[in-house]
Amino acid sequence: MPSDRPAVITFSNVALGYGSKTVLSGLSFSINDGDLLALVGPNGAGKTTILRALLGTLPPKSGEVTRERNLRFGYVPQRTTLDLAWPLDSVSVVAMGAYDRIGVLKRAGAQARESALLALDQVGLGDLSDHRFSALSGGQKQRVLIARALIGKPSVLVLDEPTDGMDLVSSTSILGLVRALHATEGLTVIVVSHQLNEVANYVQRLALVTEGKFQIGLTEDVLTEENLSDLYGIPVEVDEVAGKRLIFPGRRTEEDPPRISQR
Repeated sequence: MPSDRPAVITFSNVALGYGSKTVLSGLSFSINDGDLLALVGPNGAGKTTILRALLGTLPPKSGEVTRERNLRFGYVPQRTTLDLAWPLDSVSVVAMGAYDRIGVLKRAGAQARESALLALDQVGLGDLSDHRFSALSGGQKQRVLIARALIGKPSVLVLDEPTDGMDLVSSTSILGLVRALHATEGLTVIVVSHQLNEVANYVQRLALVTEGKFQIGLTEDVLTEENLSDLYGIPVEVDEVAGKRLIFPGRRTEEDPPRISQR
């Protein structure tokens, strides 16, 4: 379904890979201004490869990736990639997001600190600004990292596995925050995740990648039993409980041929 909103990132017949290996090919799609999109797939399927290409850190092997002029990314990395022994309080971690403007070797001044406090308020952690980052819970750390991305006033917010390793309550809280920021700040949001059930109820569009296959569309169009079964190569059932979509492997019937693993 075409969008009446302008594209901010466009992939045109793109092939991606490393060295002589091609991971994905024939990628043609757009991310539009104001999208709330989840890029979902199992580990190793190519999510990170696509993410690097849209951020501009991985050039395509062929085809073209174009970005709107003056596009500004706010990137929230996986928490496991960070040094949790940082002897910094929350507001100092958030202020690090302003280093592209003040310089890495310069101390964050009063203005940067004030911006960091405002960003912490945005994510509901204003009262923990002086708490050491390493002592926070997983969900609180994630909110601090989101605030660090917001301080740069991004037009596109990218979150890499934002709920990984969290319990149900924390995951729901973080995804609810992401959806609220999308609504209130007018951000284009891209969530990268391997948890389809977690993100399916929070986004407007889904991009699924698995075993060299890629598909993108409105969430309600992608999440059909027929489509998911074809994409994943196994029976998939989609149910709704208390207004929430649930996706899970379906029962194989006698008519279904047995699948032999290619791994």
